[in-house]
Amino acid sequence: MLINLSELLSNEGDSRTYEVTLDMNEFKCSAGVYPIVEAKPFTLEASNAGKRKVSIHADVHIALAVPCDRCLEDVRTDIDFTIDRVIIADVSDSEGIEVEDQSFMDGHDLDIDKLVYPEIIFNLPAKTLCRPDCQGLCPRCGANLNHGECGCDRSSLDPRMSVIQDIFNNRKEV
Repeated sequence: MLINLSELLSNEGDSRTYEVTLDMNEFKCSAGVYPIVEAKPFTLEASNAGKRKVSIHADVHIALAVPCDRCLEDVRTDIDFTIDRVIIADVSDSEGIEVEDQSFMDGHDLDIDKLVYPEIIFNLPAKTLCRPDCQGLCPRCGANLNHGECGCDRSSLDPRMSVIQDIFNNRKEV
């Protein structure tokens, strides 16, 4: 969704409120592609702070389907964050002002999806589990162990430890 800020920028001290919805239906990043399960419309408050500066505030809620790190089942992951920042409109003629990356601005147009994207990345959990006691996948057959045992023999040790296992097998009493 694009919001044109030119009207807001023409009146210093002016404030506007926008009802905003995200246009993206999936979230793509280097870790993968996550479907957006829920993206509630949110209110974006923008006010002219003078000298082509716009103060933006928004409370955002979004829910993604992120795979469990152990069993790969999709887990609904709710992400809540607040956007509170001052942006400079029309960075092209910023008159020597040092400006942070504002790829979400194109002239006087504010791209909401590009504004929200880095916030989602920053707020993604480091580890996602479907439940704290998730059993994960069988290393032999790949079956989801949360649904029951697969019957595979998982007692085999690391082949590098087989020499130690032979010592124990040869000496019955230790």
